[in-house]
Amino acid sequence: MSQSKSADRVRRRRDKMRAAGLRPVQIWVADTRAPGFAEECRRQCMRVAAFDATDIGHAEAAFWERASADAWDDLG
Repeated sequence: MSQSKSADRVRRRRDKMRAAGLRPVQIWVADTRAPGFAEECRRQCMRVAAFDATDIGHAEAAFWERASADAWDDLG
């Protein structure tokens, strides 16, 4: 019985949100608890750091700094 009440409450809430012009979106993200997740993060960070240390990496970082400067300025 409580499951039915809960389902009705969820349905009413979703109907209300849709009536307000919203829609549900499901987003899948990495499971940070998965085995090997932390090691893979380290590996990718080391690759990014190695790239950033190159001339091309410096040039690309400078490009993105310039490209995003207006967006950051608007926040402050």
